[in-house]
Amino acid sequence: MSNEAVQPYQRIVQDVRDKIRSGGWTAGRKLPSTRELAEEYGVAAGTVQRALTELRAAGLIYSHQGLGSFITDTATETSNDSTARALKALEEQVADLAARLEKIEKGRND
Repeated sequence: MSNEAVQPYQRIVQDVRDKIRSGGWTAGRKLPSTRELAEEYGVAAGTVQRALTELRAAGLIYSHQGLGSFITDTATETSNDSTARALKALEEQVADLAARLEKIEKGRND
C-alpha cells in the first residue's frame, strides 16, 4: 500500500504502533498533545482525534480528560505477542517450504 493510499489518521496510528513496537514509547509514556501531533503530522485536530480513537480501541493507549493520552501497560506486551506470533508463523512456513524443496530435489536425483 503506497503512502498516498493511507489515510492521514492511519499514518499516525501506524507510527505510534511502530514507536511502541521498537521500544521507543513504553508503558505509561504520555503522548504529545492533540495540537502537537496535528502540527507534527500536518493534519487537523480531528484527524488526530480519529487516530487516538483507533489506538484506544486497539488497547494501545488510554486517555484521561484534561491530562492527555498514555501508552497502556499492555501495549508493549501486545506488540511483543504479535511479533512472536508472526515469527512463529514465518518459521512454520520456512520449515514447510524447506520440506517441499527437499522432496523436489530428491525427485530429481532419483
